[in-house]
Amino acid sequence: MDGKKKILVFSDAGGTGRSYHADRGAVNKSRRSHLLLESGWKADAAVQGLGRTNRTNQVHAPLFRPVATNVKGEKRFLSTIARRLDSLGALTKGQRQTGGQGLFRPEDNLESDYAKTALRRLYRMLYTGDIEGLSLLAFEEATGLSLTDSDGSLKETLPPITTFLNRVLAMRINQQNAIFGYLEERIEAEIDAAMTAGTYEIGVEQLSAERFDVVDRKTIFTHESGAETRLLEVRQVERLNPMTLETALLLADDTGGELMINAQSGRAAVCVRTASLMFDDGRVEERRRMVRPLTQERLNLQSLDATHWARATPEAFAEAWTAELASLPETAVSTFHMVTGLLLPVWSRLPNDSTRVYRLQTADGERLIGRRVDSLALPGLCAAFGLDAPTFTPEQLRTAVLDDGATIQLADGLQIRRSLVMQMQRIELIGLPAASLSHWKSAGMRTEIIAYKTRVFIPTNAAGVDALRQLVDAHPVLQVLRRH
Repeated sequence: MDGKKKILVFSDAGGTGRSYHADRGAVNKSRRSHLLLESGWKADAAVQGLGRTNRTNQVHAPLFRPVATNVKGEKRFLSTIARRLDSLGALTKGQRQTGGQGLFRPEDNLESDYAKTALRRLYRMLYTGDIEGLSLLAFEEATGLSLTDSDGSLKETLPPITTFLNRVLAMRINQQNAIFGYLEERIEAEIDAAMTAGTYEIGVEQLSAERFDVVDRKTIFTHESGAETRLLEVRQVERLNPMTLETALLLADDTGGELMINAQSGRAAVCVRTASLMFDDGRVEERRRMVRPLTQERLNLQSLDATHWARATPEAFAEAWTAELASLPETAVSTFHMVTGLLLPVWSRLPNDSTRVYRLQTADGERLIGRRVDSLALPGLCAAFGLDAPTFTPEQLRTAVLDDGATIQLADGLQIRRSLVMQMQRIELIGLPAASLSHWKSAGMRTEIIAYKTRVFIPTNAAGVDALRQLVDAHPVLQVLRRH
């Protein structure tokens, strides 16, 4: 605490009643880096130890890092602490990420519901012989667990994950590493799928940005008690923090990723391996993660082959990446809607594409908590509460279709959607009567005969925006459906 020593090592004996944090009254106010070397079985003892460097009146919060060797079975001990810290957060503050202070990742909890689902998929992989170097018989002999019935079929009631984790510790190191590697991939895939679908529950999530401003308020429901449900329009100013070229090249070196450039847009990306998806029938879908300066996208191999991404030389990649960085502004301004106030009575009437609850603080100091509403789901929300439906600009509709894969339902049975034609994403108009083809062709739309059928496409350039404006004027937007 006086700065005379830079390193402190303490055990359980020093994990109670002592303070090692960056106290404002101490000589040494530097940030503490706390390495958890031996977690053990007792989560409460580990929490006591972590609490020595994270206390009140501190200048800096500590940097926590759990340390594990390359023996995968050791993660069993860290998992116990992660699970109990998650439970602590759920009990104390109603949000699971609070107790762990962000120390553990979601996939570190090997006893979560996602891990249990992943374990069932792992059992099926063992049963079908899809785990390289480990047969079902070898697994059963090493762990003493039985996965099959007398008729040779997979059991309906399989060993729970706690039993599985304990028995795996008895296996040889190479077998532990192999089976834990497959389990981690399955857990990561389950969590990633839940996050993508918007069903991953992390409690109340804090939104952060440069500033938030409420630009519009509407009361959409009033309870008999007088409590109100309000729809807010919030403007968000966010400072962009793109990935540098050096970080991108280092990511490619560390992960064995490929440097790629999109031949159509000229943008660069690092293509790295990511968790595969496993279906109930045992099929495994390999995927790749496309890392760009500000965004990341996951694609399966079939979708990636159908795009314009191609391998690039380091020189061409560096030029394209640097050019995109130079074109980015310092801040990005966007708006979103948020339902706040009384939520439970109207919960079923809110869009069900995401049930996450968010918290934010505006530039005026107002604290808000509620459900965020996607712009594409706003028409459905307005219809549910009898509000006037919002109007979308042609540019917004084009972005929703091309970038988000949304489907636009128009009046008179027309539909706008994204279609992959000749390895290019295009905007297609469905349901247009043959009698009106000539009119819309003169407005800028194009027709092509594909597989003996006439299909109508809206150009993605400025002429297409004007054609889209004329189309929605004649056939108003009824509903915007986001792709799941």
